[in-house]
Amino acid sequence: MKRQYSTREAAKKLGKTIMTIQRHIKAGSFPVPPVADVHGVKVRLWSDQDIARAKKYLSVLKPGPKKRRKN
Repeated sequence: MKRQYSTREAAKKLGKTIMTIQRHIKAGSFPVPPVADVHGVKVRLWSDQDIARAKKYLSVLKPGPKKRRKN
């Protein structure tokens, strides 16, 4: 069976804080796994492939505040 990680564990593997990863999820910075219901708790279950994909996207982002686009 393939190993699955919580968002907190995925953040640790990515070398980021949980808040940073949640911020990127909300901003849609990279594709994320869907929300799963585990014993009545909604969580994201990250595979090694999901973590590798996130690492690829995070590697091209420049640190610091981003300018907001005007609509």
